[in-house]
Amino acid sequence: MTSPECVSVPHTWRPLGVRVVGAVAGLALVAVVAAVWIGFSNDVRAQFSLLQIITLILLGLLAFSVLFALMRCRVSASENELLIVNGYRYYRLEWAQVVAVSLRRGAPWASIDLSDGSTISAMGIQSADGARGIAAARELKELAAQKSAPEPD
Repeated sequence: MTSPECVSVPHTWRPLGVRVVGAVAGLALVAVVAAVWIGFSNDVRAQFSLLQIITLILLGLLAFSVLFALMRCRVSASENELLIVNGYRYYRLEWAQVVAVSLRRGAPWASIDLSDGSTISAMGIQSADGARGIAAARELKELAAQKSAPEPD
């Protein structure tokens, strides 16, 4: 375990498992599609119309956009703010807005409770990463407690 003094800002937490699976799945998709296309005879390939080829390419791009969205999830802490990137959506929070950080048993990722009563999922810290995810949630919780505490006069 790391102590809160070891977490210096700027610091970014990213899920390891999702990035590995996303990269492997992307490479596997390219390899399978290439192998199938090469395995087709010239007669079969000639039967594909331009519209069908474009549709297949668009479906591949859609699959890659989903994988990329999952792989880009992160939680970044700076001196003044917390940036949470979940897929293609992001949240910029001031430290004063962060009330609590938790990674509950059985939850897929960390939750951040905000001062307005709402909660944001932080997909950049995932329980699927095991001890690494638990340590990341603990580090962020300790950092948030430090940063959101009122400064002494």
